[in-house]
Order: sequence, then C-alpha cells, then structure tokens
Amino acid sequence: MMNDWTAQRTALLGRVGEFAKLSPDVVRGIGTMDAAATKTGRLEPKIHELIALAVAVTTRCDGCIAVHTKHAVDKGATREEIAEALGVAIALNAGAAMTYTARVLDAHEALTNV
Repeated sequence: MMNDWTAQRTALLGRVGEFAKLSPDVVRGIGTMDAAATKTGRLEPKIHELIALAVAVTTRCDGCIAVHTKHAVDKGATREEIAEALGVAIALNAGAAMTYTARVLDAHEALTNV
C-alpha cells in the first residue's frame, strides 16, 4: 500500500476541524460552495464524487483524494466507475499539456521575433 489513506483522511479532517476554530468563516464558506455545487440535484451524488476525484487527480490533492474516494464509495461508486472517471482526468491532463505546449511554441515565436 502506498499510503495509509484512512489515517491520512482522519488526520486531515482533524486539522480542518482545528482550522475551523481559527477561521470558521473560511470553512463555512467552503461548506457553502460545496452545498451550492449539489443544490440543483441534476446529477446524482455518485457522479459529483466521481467528478471530484477526477479534479483531485488533476490538481494533485491527496487530501481531496482521501476524502472524495471515501464519499464515492459511500455513494456506491465501483472501482471500475472510479477508473473510468480517472481515465477522463488523465486524458484531459494530456490534452491540457498539449494545449499549453502550443502556448509555449507561440510564446517562443513571439519572444524570439522581438
């Protein structure tokens, strides 16, 4: 096993609880955004968690991975569904790299023709 995800999740949530005491409005604001993202109810909760996992991978956030993997499992996501969502994240990261490669080439052209 690469990480002890249960321990990491528990430790993270404990630290977030500590931070909430220091800055309750920030944590409340995050909660408000999270609730707003699911308010319409147009996507089932499992889909929200699969999206969250894909974003967690693209942003390289271990805390998000720990929290949203547990939520996805609790919402009924299978290993295969999670793998498919992560495949989309991988494809988009590659696509983003390709897009930014074009930007580098554009910057190079602009900066060498000054």
